Amino acid sequence: MPLVNRFADLLPEITEWRRDLHQNPELLFDVQRTAGVVADKLREFGVDEVVEGIGRTGVVGIINGKDNSSGNVIGLRADMDALPIHEASGVPHASTTDGKMHACGHDGHTAMLLGAAKYLSETRNFSGKVAVIFQPAEEGGGGGNEMVQDGMMDRFGIKEVYGMHNWPGMEIGKFAIRPGSIMAAADQFDIVVTGKGGHAAAPHRGIDPTVIASQITLALQSIVSRNIDPLENAVISVTSFNTDTISYNVIPQTVSIKGTVRTLSSEVRDQIKERMETVVEHTAKSMDATAELEYHYGYPVTVNSDKQTAFAAGIAEKVSGPDNVDADIAPVMGAEDFSYMLEARPGAFIFMGNGDTALLHHPEYDFNDEAIPHGCSYWVQLVEQAMPA
Repeated sequence: MPLVNRFADLLPEITEWRRDLHQNPELLFDVQRTAGVVADKLREFGVDEVVEGIGRTGVVGIINGKDNSSGNVIGLRADMDALPIHEASGVPHASTTDGKMHACGHDGHTAMLLGAAKYLSETRNFSGKVAVIFQPAEEGGGGGNEMVQDGMMDRFGIKEVYGMHNWPGMEIGKFAIRPGSIMAAADQFDIVVTGKGGHAAAPHRGIDPTVIASQITLALQSIVSRNIDPLENAVISVTSFNTDTISYNVIPQTVSIKGTVRTLSSEVRDQIKERMETVVEHTAKSMDATAELEYHYGYPVTVNSDKQTAFAAGIAEKVSGPDNVDADIAPVMGAEDFSYMLEARPGAFIFMGNGDTALLHHPEYDFNDEAIPHGCSYWVQLVEQAMPA
């Protein structure tokens, strides 16, 4: 059961949709044009129910199969938002809005799910129902959580949910997945160290927060190397270090530190937060300063359900062949807010090859349209195999 032949015919049309979305990127929840295009096309396809405004600006379409008596409903999710990046791809369909671009391929995700919706609406060769989910604000806004909190799962009776993301560097036609934790939780932290400012020529009369903040920065690295089980995965990265002065001869009063924490289990996540609190407080105290930590929980760990992961891997093998599916890929320390949907329902998140392209979030990135038939075929065959007519 290889690629669905219909998508060879639909490829030019789906590519046109994708490039239109690429030219008109929108950020976070401000995806009115994109959501409007999606809703209009779903109605044009004959989707049975189209609901807008789920999770503020999300869209859900319901496609009925030939027999709905089973009560089975499978959710398929694509994200719609772009990134605040100046595009440098040089492609003819580059962004027409300066400072915004589809640098993560959400334009391709949306176009592929639209292609699958068109096909499923035409054929309806399945039982049960399909919920095609178009989500806003994946790039930092938590749109997946907003849709879940808006009652999407119960409202549409969704029993299982599946997601997909393109992956640069992986060949077109290849897929990768794993059971359990596949993407990390992404938390943020702010630390403010307060000392006693003064003249740089007389540091002994003050309390230098730059030295203390530097000690804290180094001490934070010992948490991963000395407190976390070496068989666990964790990252603490300090990404910003700023003082309240720009002078060469002034010791500042305060230093602000920002950064991120990435973990693959809730236990390690909580352990790191607790150790950070201790390290920050007592490192500062030992040098007669004070320091405050604000820890912000972000997207949770993306955890694939065992049963649904095995099923999804099998579908990918049917589309591309067993040699083109890695069913035990190493976890990725990036984050994904599809995690909220997987906390609400069992399901699986899979990576699909985007070929030799620029990396995600790079200004020269562009989704590879050659991947479209593979992604569409995966969605369609997942539905038809999970809920055979």
